[in-house]
Amino acid sequence: MNRNLALFAGVALLFVLTGVFQSWNLALSILNLSLISAIMALGVNIQWGYAGLFNTGIMGFAALGGLAVVLVSTQPVVEGWQAGGTGILAGLFLGAASIAAAIFAYNRLPKGRVRTWGTLAIVVGGFFLFRAVFDPAVTAVEAFNPATAGNLGGLGLPATLAWPVGGLLAAGAAWAIGKIALGLRSDYLAIATLGIAEIVIAVMKNEDWLARGVKNIIDMPRPWPVPYEVQLQQSAGFVDWATRWGFDPATASSIVVKLCYVAMFGAVLLAVIWLSERALNSPWGRMMRAIRDNEVSAAAMGKNVTRRHLQVFILGSAVVGIAGAMYTSMNGMLAPGEYNPLRFTFLIWVMVIVGGSGNNWGAVLGGLLIGWLWLIVESVGPAVMGALVAGLSDGPLKTHLIDAAQHMRLLTMGVVLLLVLRFSPRGLIPEK
Repeated sequence: MNRNLALFAGVALLFVLTGVFQSWNLALSILNLSLISAIMALGVNIQWGYAGLFNTGIMGFAALGGLAVVLVSTQPVVEGWQAGGTGILAGLFLGAASIAAAIFAYNRLPKGRVRTWGTLAIVVGGFFLFRAVFDPAVTAVEAFNPATAGNLGGLGLPATLAWPVGGLLAAGAAWAIGKIALGLRSDYLAIATLGIAEIVIAVMKNEDWLARGVKNIIDMPRPWPVPYEVQLQQSAGFVDWATRWGFDPATASSIVVKLCYVAMFGAVLLAVIWLSERALNSPWGRMMRAIRDNEVSAAAMGKNVTRRHLQVFILGSAVVGIAGAMYTSMNGMLAPGEYNPLRFTFLIWVMVIVGGSGNNWGAVLGGLLIGWLWLIVESVGPAVMGALVAGLSDGPLKTHLIDAAQHMRLLTMGVVLLLVLRFSPRGLIPEK
């Protein structure tokens, strides 16, 4: 216990030193992103640490959480709905109905040519019917003011409500993916989840009617009660308070906003870890670890392994979806192009491995530590490289080394991972 407290105290000291020697704005920005990363790491730990499910499609669930913020909190585009909103909903309904009808026919018809050709006819006919209704409606929606709109918008509800909706959207996608992929071997599951995540990102990039694709959604409303910096700077009371304490009002407003996010994200993190600890130490948690350690023995004891895998896969993905919604709310924009496997999948895995898979507090520690390292190297790297190459004469080589210093984060992550695997192979806080 003392060692664990010392590790968390050491990570907290890193953030304090960042604020003292660089800026508190930077320290709080890194802390907010690290808190979100820690929540994602908890979601992955639920899947891997509890059940041994190797999910490499984390970025897809995080992106779905971000999409939920757009669908819930942005204002509806009335002209887009008038142009083709009904047609899009009707097309989506027809597509879903065709899939349901094909599944029903396949399960009810007797084996043979009748079932094969009947199911094929439903699928093909449903596809052409779906495209006949869906495509004209999409064209009409995307034709309206594509420079600033071209989409349907959202429901105009509070942004905080989008966080649980993001979890539900990710959970629904996890159910559909799990029904298909959880029967595969672990290596095949990893390939399948990565491929499906890429499909999710491709859909978000190319379907402009949904969230403007690569044109991005910007200026989304902030979650309550986080204020805008401009509002604080226009408040005479806040300006007087900041001036009295010797702060620049602009800097002080940015710090206050970031502290609001720290409080909200910290509350969500504590709630998730509390629930995760309760689950891990319950009979359900012991059953999941038994399935993880020996599926054959667990199945012999009457446990439905596939069903339990699906259950824990949905739970972990929902946590990642909530974190993805928090990330988009904090940024105030949705940019599908920024979701890449390095940042939103493999870096989260590094956090779980370094912290200690199977241990919730280890996942949190890994999220905070690796989150700080990943972001601080980007700002410190050029200065460090500049000091190292100070003796070189000015020229293309020196310029290239300084410009490429931001990529030292990849080297740093590799070195940290190797050191942890060498000296603490079960992570900094290993599973009990």
